[in-house]
Amino acid sequence: MRLLQYSESGELSIHSFDDGAIPPYAILSHTWGVDAEEVTCADLLTGNNKAKRGYKKIRFCGQQARQDGLQYFWVDTCCIDKTDKAELSHAIRSMFRWYHNAKRCYVYLSDVSTRKREFDDMLTGIPHRWEPDFSTSRWFTRGWTLQELLAPSIVEFFSREGKKLGNKKSLKLLIQKITGISHEALNGIPLSQFSVDERLRWKEGRITKHEEDGAYSLQGILDVELAPVYGEGAAGAFKRLWGEIGKLERCIQDIRQADPRDDKKRIKETKGGLLADSYRWVLDNITFRQWQEDQDSRLLWVKGDPGKGKTMLLCGIVNELQDSMPQNALLSYFFCQATDSRINNATAVLRGLLYMLVDQRPSLAVHVRKKHNRAGRSLFDDANAWVALTEIFADVLRDGSLGTTYMIVDALDECVTDLPKLLGFVAKQSSASPRVKWIVSSRNWPAIEEELERAEHKTRLSLELNAESVAAAVKVFIQQKVDQLAQEKRYKPEIKDAVLQHLTSNANDTFLWVALVCQNLQGTPKWNVLGKLALFPPGLDSLYQRMMHHISVSDSAKICLRVLAVTAVLYRPVTIAELVALVKQLEDVDDLESVQEIIGLCGSFLTLRENTVYFVHQSAKDFLFAQASDKIFLDSAEQVHWEIFLKSLAILTRTLHRDMYGLKALGSPVKNAEPPNPDPLVESRYPCVYWIDHLCDSKTKSLADRGSNLQARGVVFEFLKKKYLYWLEGLSLYKSVGKGVVSMAKLLSLVQVWHTESVYSYSEGWTI
Repeated sequence: MRLLQYSESGELSIHSFDDGAIPPYAILSHTWGVDAEEVTCADLLTGNNKAKRGYKKIRFCGQQARQDGLQYFWVDTCCIDKTDKAELSHAIRSMFRWYHNAKRCYVYLSDVSTRKREFDDMLTGIPHRWEPDFSTSRWFTRGWTLQELLAPSIVEFFSREGKKLGNKKSLKLLIQKITGISHEALNGIPLSQFSVDERLRWKEGRITKHEEDGAYSLQGILDVELAPVYGEGAAGAFKRLWGEIGKLERCIQDIRQADPRDDKKRIKETKGGLLADSYRWVLDNITFRQWQEDQDSRLLWVKGDPGKGKTMLLCGIVNELQDSMPQNALLSYFFCQATDSRINNATAVLRGLLYMLVDQRPSLAVHVRKKHNRAGRSLFDDANAWVALTEIFADVLRDGSLGTTYMIVDALDECVTDLPKLLGFVAKQSSASPRVKWIVSSRNWPAIEEELERAEHKTRLSLELNAESVAAAVKVFIQQKVDQLAQEKRYKPEIKDAVLQHLTSNANDTFLWVALVCQNLQGTPKWNVLGKLALFPPGLDSLYQRMMHHISVSDSAKICLRVLAVTAVLYRPVTIAELVALVKQLEDVDDLESVQEIIGLCGSFLTLRENTVYFVHQSAKDFLFAQASDKIFLDSAEQVHWEIFLKSLAILTRTLHRDMYGLKALGSPVKNAEPPNPDPLVESRYPCVYWIDHLCDSKTKSLADRGSNLQARGVVFEFLKKKYLYWLEGLSLYKSVGKGVVSMAKLLSLVQVWHTESVYSYSEGWTI
């Protein structure tokens, strides 16, 4: 990028800078005069510049930049060598970014005068007589000036005499009236938040010298890059523009595996909503403020025991940052959950963070598309996805347009796949750029602490060391929960006081314990509340133990324990329809209300939100495996995997067939495949995606289970022989072909193990 500079003696010089070393600069927007009167790059080099009329604009820009404390400035007429086609092409593709990165943009309106108007104002007493000229200025009819209006953070308008026009607020109202552009866009809201159609409407009535420039001048506004090909005509240029928009949309769609904003909303709803007074203490915490205010403090690790409110604390921090950060700042976050295979691995974390960044600022997708244009969706689904994502992410965080950026990852301990890779990535990237600040949270795991110690600019916030603040927050949470219970259940004052006293005395500063007890009291008659309070011991494990005992001795023990066993080994939360299909004991329960009631009986471990079954907390699932496996797994967890595998193939064999959604035409885009009502595959989604995973984690892993291996071979062979193409169709309808490819690779590895075992068994004289 070339920039201009005036020396102390008034000499004008031009300098070239690499993208990573561009100093702060001002930029000029103006209307071109006759080509022969504009100062060119060659004129500057030969010294033939001051005699041309266009030099007045250059001198104005330099003087105004100096007044604003800026040493360098940019003017398109002479900072681009238009005789060099490669340089011109690069400049056109970079123009929006150059205007966006400028500290100030000066709009020089050669057809707006204030001198005559000032004299008229003295005679008439009517101010702002320059406004008629302003409203009809040729600047508002030019195609290129649209991006010059919208890209910079600060735009100031000047008359041909160099006098600043109006105030910021009044000018924006006038510009909105002239252009029809919404005040949100003029106030700096990211353009990606406006539809493509709306952004295209902003260019209506604008003209360009070359017809192709009508398309080229929109590329920054539409977040795409378009190399100019003069001579292709307007139709050709717009065709390529629409093609680039389509590629960008597909790229962003392919990045998305799950939207972290949806997960955040679901988590808050599952936990009963976010209570501001339960997290606001952190805003005044010394450690948090140091992270927020100190440029050298880039990584904050929030650590604490299960149930201490880490997730809700980070939800609150996200909300506060969203409300207070500058408009050009970015915020990306991810909430890990071990019980959901979509969001419990390192690759998913990077995809989620990257998706939020690119969704907020699509121009960052240029770093993704370098690889995506070649590999397509498989870039994010194959075995090398982690390597590609780390390279892309590093490029994004080095992007020159990136300002202050916040990255937040909750529950690192619930990243069950490739956690060391994720920790290493966070430690490295949090040390790489002062513009990017990270917050991560986890349990007090030494392995996590060891990896994060590698970060250079880190600090930690221990909830145990801030016990007083956490205790106060839990106390507020208890009061809110008890008030809600008392109102809904119509407690007498003495019952309300007893509940409040018991929760306060036994909570041990643990939000989750309070929430579980209150959930249980929700279903307790008010006449039995006092007697039941004593049955809720302090401590999460003790409470889980009590709840498990209650389930085990109930009349519904058999069916509840089976539901817990199945949900404990599933790879993601399932819908009620999927759960009923997978749990044999639920087959005879023929109404939705009864199934919901059964799930409610498991309420200390499971919760139901929008007909989807979730664990209330990772600690609940941990307890089932660590301290209750003998109760829920009558044989072993592997046996449950085996039974789910057999059940899954039975479901798929029954439901999969040709053209299940009635699309009729081969090769229909999956985005157009709307499920019929009722959906014939409502119970098949989970089995279709995960049957191979359950087979691999079943007892067939054991060399001793030769009978199971033989049975599995036969069942798999019959399924693939009869339903393989329909299974692929089902994966396509579920947008899970990438997962299917990974699953087939796992199946191949398992078959190879079977083959090895067969050879070994034959050599030992076994009969297979």
